[in-house]
Amino acid sequence: MMNIKIINRSENSLPAYETLHAAGMDLRANVQEAVLLKPMERKLVPTGLSIELPEGFEAQIRPRSGLAFKHGIGIVNSPGTIDADYRGEIKVLLINFSDQVFEINTGDRIAQMVIAKHEKINWEQVEVLNETLRGAGGYGHTGIG
Repeated sequence: MMNIKIINRSENSLPAYETLHAAGMDLRANVQEAVLLKPMERKLVPTGLSIELPEGFEAQIRPRSGLAFKHGIGIVNSPGTIDADYRGEIKVLLINFSDQVFEINTGDRIAQMVIAKHEKINWEQVEVLNETLRGAGGYGHTGIG
């Protein structure tokens, strides 16, 4: 378990793991007044949170499955990435895929955040890649559906 510095400028509790083996923590809206998200509309919803990640880590902002299933609410740039050098407020770019207006209030759980390690790479430009059984097979190459 690692410690990550966080600033909370909202009245909401800090993100927390809801179950023993959960990968993500719920993010809550921090809005002055209710946000109405019309069908096919997208809006940036603030959380009031800023974090300081260590180098080599990112925070992935992902949709909540319950909001997606029950209300058609998703994240436009899913998953969103918070880089280790970003110090601004975390905001979530929500979209309403349903045919109903969706209301967002302070404290509503709007997304989940997963902290993940990542690697930096160096490109090695070559003329040929090693062969594999799959080769260049792309979309749908393994069968129907």
